[in-house]
Amino acid sequence: MGCVSEAGLPPLPSSDRPDVAARLREALLAASFTADGLLDLLGAPAYAALARSEIVPALRATRGDTPLEALVRLFLLQQPVPRARLADVLPVELCLENGWLTSVGADELAATVDVRPYGGPDGEDWFIVSDLGCAVGGAGGIGSREEGVVLGVGGASTTLAGITVRTPVASALDLGTGSGIQALHAARHATRVTATDVNPRALRITALTLALSGAPAADLREGSLFTPVRHDETFDLIVSNPPFVISPGARLTYRDGGMRGDDLCRTLVSEAGGRLNEGGFAQFLANWEHVAGEDWQDRLRSWVPRGCDAWIVQREEQDVTQYAELWLRDAGDHRGDLAEYQARYDAWLDEFEARKVKTVGFGWITLRKTGSSVPSVTVEDWPHPVEQPLGETIRAHFDRLDYLGAHDDAALLEASFRLADEVVQEQVGLPGAEDPEHVVLRQNRGMRRATKVDTVGAGFAGVCDGSMSAGRILDAIAQLLGEDPIVLRDRTPAQIRLLIEQGFIEPVS
Repeated sequence: MGCVSEAGLPPLPSSDRPDVAARLREALLAASFTADGLLDLLGAPAYAALARSEIVPALRATRGDTPLEALVRLFLLQQPVPRARLADVLPVELCLENGWLTSVGADELAATVDVRPYGGPDGEDWFIVSDLGCAVGGAGGIGSREEGVVLGVGGASTTLAGITVRTPVASALDLGTGSGIQALHAARHATRVTATDVNPRALRITALTLALSGAPAADLREGSLFTPVRHDETFDLIVSNPPFVISPGARLTYRDGGMRGDDLCRTLVSEAGGRLNEGGFAQFLANWEHVAGEDWQDRLRSWVPRGCDAWIVQREEQDVTQYAELWLRDAGDHRGDLAEYQARYDAWLDEFEARKVKTVGFGWITLRKTGSSVPSVTVEDWPHPVEQPLGETIRAHFDRLDYLGAHDDAALLEASFRLADEVVQEQVGLPGAEDPEHVVLRQNRGMRRATKVDTVGAGFAGVCDGSMSAGRILDAIAQLLGEDPIVLRDRTPAQIRLLIEQGFIEPVS
């Protein structure tokens, strides 16, 4: 039978029968209950509506009698399905005995959990298990939520999965695993995966997600932050989409950290350094407060543990009223009693006012353990569009920092470079003008950065094909411009360093 339920929540399928999950997986795949199969069946508009927790278009698209339509109604739309329709589609008796299905009335069956197809990065057919009605996160997505409920894959989950460095490693830690999506990704390139969560229900759901996706089992441990990790235990990769919401109290386990302000995120980041192996990465999503009278970038730099390089990217900033409204709607409070909603809203603003918080930032934090006594810490505001996945872009950022640290200006001028892929040049100026007002180099991949360059910088980048050293290129440019080559060699390395650091040009080994 299914596991015993937490208070107010339905029982879960048994996580002790991976053989049953394997049989169910076979049946789902045989019926094309996959991400591609859903898109083909529902069409793009209905498929996109599911991500907004709107099910009416999908209900209309599944009025037929195919096995796939029955499974979509059962596991995604939480509709009872006649037992006779499922008899030749699923191992019904096994699913009933092990808690995946429950009987409704005399002749209908209902799912006990949400099962959502999810396409892996290399085309894998995965399935993310979550509590009923909780497959997709997002403001107002599922109305009022129970304490202890486990959500499925939302925008934050996919963002973290996309930015994670995916080099093969011996050990990975998914801290605050939730429905297990990060552990599932890590299982592709980590020999050993440990997943923790303060919510025991989340650990059971993670086990179901891994088993139903055909992934190896993870080492599942209950506890908060690094408490479940032995004091002498370290990892090559740590990832966490923590309960980062800054709120008064800790009403909802899946999102509220329960510490004052942004202390949970600060604690997580500052303690991660001691849990990393040399060269290992720790990557988090986080919220942070912008406090009156404090430089927010300096504040975040103070979080970075000793011996770690860091790259912190702020993706969004909201004033405290927008922030409070977002998360009150996320919990469905706006649909309840108006006076209670206003009281909770007021409590959020009281908390922010007491700490002199004006806005709240959201973004990514990446640490790399180096042991260096002079770490590199980059903190930037980058709200512009990017191209996911960014894991390789983030790894390359740290590689470039290593390169720049190992090459003084003289060594830089002896080296050769090539223009990075999909970098274009834009010239901005008045129509008909002989010379542009300025020249911009723009990336069409990764962070999609743009940077202004002068005539020398544009010319230098344009001829970087790896065939000549930087110094020889500058000598040629000096001759064309009638400049002193020694002066040009003296003043250009700073611009070359910027182009390397931001990924516009790459060293040729």
